[in-house]
Amino acid sequence: MGDGGAFRDEPFRPEIVSSEVTFDGKIWDVRRDTFRYNGEEITREYVDHTGAVAVLALDDQDRVLLIKQYRHPVRYRDWEVPAGLLDILGEDPLIAAQRELAEEADLQAERWNVLTDVFTSPGGNDEAIRVYLARGVRATAEAFEREAEEADIEVAWVPLEDAVDAVLERRVHNAVLIIAVLAARVAREKGWASLGAADAPWPSHPKLAAAEAETAGQSAAG
Repeated sequence: MGDGGAFRDEPFRPEIVSSEVTFDGKIWDVRRDTFRYNGEEITREYVDHTGAVAVLALDDQDRVLLIKQYRHPVRYRDWEVPAGLLDILGEDPLIAAQRELAEEADLQAERWNVLTDVFTSPGGNDEAIRVYLARGVRATAEAFEREAEEADIEVAWVPLEDAVDAVLERRVHNAVLIIAVLAARVAREKGWASLGAADAPWPSHPKLAAAEAETAGQSAAG
């Protein structure tokens, strides 16, 4: 534990006895798994999630792009960073992040890096989110036509330090925004040395990792 490099989450795949979808939703499902762990069979239900990407866009004045939109489950118009589901089969996460930045903020960026990877609520869903840092931002040629909760999105460029203050003073509550802002602040202090390549592997994403393992197994068999 004293070695910082060895302090990491440990992947573990128990034997799955049974797995079924108990609720087939419009956006995501609820799944019930029974698995063997520590000598017993355990049953757990969880939200079966596609995963998502998020973008912390930072301009040349060290301002971060924040958007405000309505979120029905919490009955708040909360401040967030642009984000979206990985719900297009086979779409590369980086391409998805670039698409979300364009669709939610009418922006594109020249430089992309991985800022951090997150499990949003590992006790209740399998959602994994990759947060990208986007720099060298500029407006897209055309504005995206938004609808539903995104129709009245409010956009603001906020100095990174002010965003950190909002987090610490509990004025904003969105988990991904909080993680992204604090990670960016610390990464900047370290000279951005902790950033990952934009196309870095994502082994902690449950579905992507499983798909890659299956592909590797098929290639070995062939």
